[in-house]
Amino acid sequence: MSELMEQFLALSVSPPLIPSLPDDITVDIVAARVPLNHYPTLSHVSKSFRKLIASPKLYKRRSQLGITQHRVYAVLQSRKSRASSFYILHRKVDDCSNRLVVVRSITLKSSCGKYVPVGSKVYVFNDVDALSIDCTSHTSQSIPDIPQRMAFKVVNVVGEKKIYVIGDSVCHVEEEGGMLRETWKKAVTVFDTETQLWEPKLVKEDMFLGVLWSDSVVMDGKIYMKDYSKGNSFVYEPDERKWEFMDEVLNSKAWKGACVVDNVLYYHDLRALRAYDPNQS
Repeated sequence: MSELMEQFLALSVSPPLIPSLPDDITVDIVAARVPLNHYPTLSHVSKSFRKLIASPKLYKRRSQLGITQHRVYAVLQSRKSRASSFYILHRKVDDCSNRLVVVRSITLKSSCGKYVPVGSKVYVFNDVDALSIDCTSHTSQSIPDIPQRMAFKVVNVVGEKKIYVIGDSVCHVEEEGGMLRETWKKAVTVFDTETQLWEPKLVKEDMFLGVLWSDSVVMDGKIYMKDYSKGNSFVYEPDERKWEFMDEVLNSKAWKGACVVDNVLYYHDLRALRAYDPNQS
């Protein structure tokens, strides 16, 4: 434990020499002086500190002060029970060691989920339900599920508040030879994290994009996707609500496990680290 943290805790548990500080001043002190990795320890000092650590005001104030620290979360599945658990990576500054700690307040019903961060929350869309996880208080709550069943879906965030879910959706059910026949089409539906509502879905009737969706990234506010069944790369533009096939350069590579840094796509194809800049031909 750092010397600063020890002094802070000593002051917290000793008899107060002056009346309690106003909440706003306490928030400023904790936000500016105490690192995130010490918050779990601080929350055990008293109920008031536990309430403070769980308060959105603290994290909003950190943002206003320009103090940001990223958190790393992981979802791991037990080989024996097949149950999935939510973990946080605790970083110890003093000895540079890291350890994964299970977040027991979060229950996951399925391991087959898509996870997207929006602000201080992580949104989960799986084959059972949909929920949001508040990373400031480590609590979760259900959100409205996707209005209509979708398969082979990819999930991305564009902008600050909208989550785009793209996948196969049942558009028509017809009876043929005494049996029901489903017609599947590619569809886009949007979840607004501010209103907590789904927008009407957009169905793509005239463009077959394949059945196996494996990877997607966001560059310049556009969603880039890879169709591994046909080897095509394509892009969806949310503002204009239109699809486009990508050029031969991106189509010629099996980009998988890609990430985007400064609007440049990076991936490793087992032989070399490759990059694709959509603004360069």
